[in-house]
Amino acid sequence: MAVHVGTSGWSYKHWKGRFYPQELPVSRWLEHYIQHFHTVEVNNSYYRWPSDAAFASWHERLPDSFLMTIKAPQPLTHYKRLSEPEEWIDRISHSLSLLGGKFGIFLVQLSNNFASNHERLAYFLERLPRWVRTSVEFRHPSWDTEETFALLERYGTAYCVTSGARLPCILRATAPFVYVRMHGPDPSF
Repeated sequence: MAVHVGTSGWSYKHWKGRFYPQELPVSRWLEHYIQHFHTVEVNNSYYRWPSDAAFASWHERLPDSFLMTIKAPQPLTHYKRLSEPEEWIDRISHSLSLLGGKFGIFLVQLSNNFASNHERLAYFLERLPRWVRTSVEFRHPSWDTEETFALLERYGTAYCVTSGARLPCILRATAPFVYVRMHGPDPSF
C-alpha cells in the first residue's frame, strides 16, 4: 500500500524562511515543495477554478510519482450543495484529465450546514466519471450514518477521515483508497 503525505496548498507567505529558503522566489516554491512531499491538495480551486493552462503547467512541472488532489469548487459544494452538478461535471472532468497520471483525488468538502441528503449525493456521484477518484468530507453530523457509508461504497468514493477542527475522527474505509485530512486545532478550518 502506498502512502502519500502532503499539505493543503504550497503557497503560504509565512512558510518563507521556515520551509522555503528566504531567497527562493515564489515562482519556484512548487519546485522546492515537490522535493519534500509526494502529494499536495490544491485548495485555491475551491475559491476560483484554475485555468486549463494551470492544469497543463502542473502536469509538466510535477514528477511522474507526484499526485495532486483538487478541491471541489465552492459554488458546487456550498452554494448549490451538489444540486444541478452537470454545469460543473464536464469542466471538472476536463480539467482533471489534463493532469493525466498525476491526478490523485477530487476532494468534495461539504458545508457544515449542509445536512444529510443521500438522494442529492447519489445524483452527484452517479454523474462523475468513474475514473475520477473522489473523497467526500462531511462537516454536518447527520451524514455520519451507515446509509452514507453504504452510498459511498456503492460509488467507490472515499469517506474523508478528518482530525481536528471540531470534526469527529471516524476511521472508515469506503473505497479502495483512503483520504485523511488533519486540520489541526484551529476551528476555522
